[in-house]
Amino acid sequence: MSKPQSGTSKHNTSEADSSTQPSACMQCETSETQTGQSPKQVIQPHKKALLNRLSRVQGQVNGVSQMIENDRYCVDIITQISAIRSALDAVSRQLLDDHVKGCVRRAVLDDNTDEVMDELLTLIKKMR
Repeated sequence: MSKPQSGTSKHNTSEADSSTQPSACMQCETSETQTGQSPKQVIQPHKKALLNRLSRVQGQVNGVSQMIENDRYCVDIITQISAIRSALDAVSRQLLDDHVKGCVRRAVLDDNTDEVMDELLTLIKKMR
């Protein structure tokens, strides 16, 4: 799989002058995969922030493991698990926002709405 180049973007909602912080998915590219995952690739506009959030979540999960190992109070552990869920939900919401503003917007403009809307509705149901 080749990595999409940001300069060849079809799904960028802003011009090249805003390359520091794009506001939506920059490109959806279809290619074959062998892992059963979706064959679409997207250049994530908020990649650094999302990866930072996920690193913090990993730290929180490790902290919960240590809390269990150290026989900490159940309420404290459950509180930390709740914080982890909230952090993961924030990552999901950012990805969804970028997807709607980028890929879904492009599909609507290209009059390719049926498949994309079905995919979007299925995704929203999974997030509940």
